[in-house]
Amino acid sequence: MRNTTRKSGLQFGMNFAYGGTGVFDTLNNAPDMSTQINYFQQLLQEKVYTKHDLNSSIALVSLAGNDYNTLYQNGNLKDLPDLATSIIKQLSLNLKRIHGLGVQKIAVTALQPIGCLPELAATSSYKNCSENWNSASKFHNQMLEKAVQKLNNETQTHVFEILDLYGAFVSAFNKAHHAGSLNSESPLRPCCRGVTSDSSCGEMDKSGSKKYAICNNTELSVFWDMVHPSQNGWHQVF
Repeated sequence: MRNTTRKSGLQFGMNFAYGGTGVFDTLNNAPDMSTQINYFQQLLQEKVYTKHDLNSSIALVSLAGNDYNTLYQNGNLKDLPDLATSIIKQLSLNLKRIHGLGVQKIAVTALQPIGCLPELAATSSYKNCSENWNSASKFHNQMLEKAVQKLNNETQTHVFEILDLYGAFVSAFNKAHHAGSLNSESPLRPCCRGVTSDSSCGEMDKSGSKKYAICNNTELSVFWDMVHPSQNGWHQVF
């Protein structure tokens, strides 16, 4: 298998992520982060990747906020501090485990301003972010910063690095606000939306007719749908 792998693109890395997942179980029925790390460990045991490979590799650990979205759908903000504490605790264990498997450089994403997701900005007609949920993002990121600092102190090297998605998204919104003054579209407004209150982006009726509409200036949009950035949005972020 090792020889076969060397002839393929696997030598340049592998994505273990599943869309809609988190540190814990979410609304999407797919493997959580711990299980995804299990898959990585299995490949190491099968010698698909060697210690030499890991020494020259970097792991990107992305927590997009699906754990918090599950709380949004099933609970309320009063449960957030306890959930955030549990998330950071488990995330720290996951980061430590990845390092223990041999990865010498690990980047972990901070949480984006989830209050600016169209799903939450819709209550203000996409004019303003939800400050309560943005405060939740800031709380998560403050705890993450302390946890990563502790991990780096334990390893006595700078193994772990935080990617500041919060600041990057704010910068992208500021750029889009300027562009929006030219096309009157709010950067918080999704490009793809359902045409009725009970329809969503990509949905079709029984006859095959679209139940959604696409914005005119797709190249200027920051968000594609109610939760996902557009191609332009990610380009502005990174």
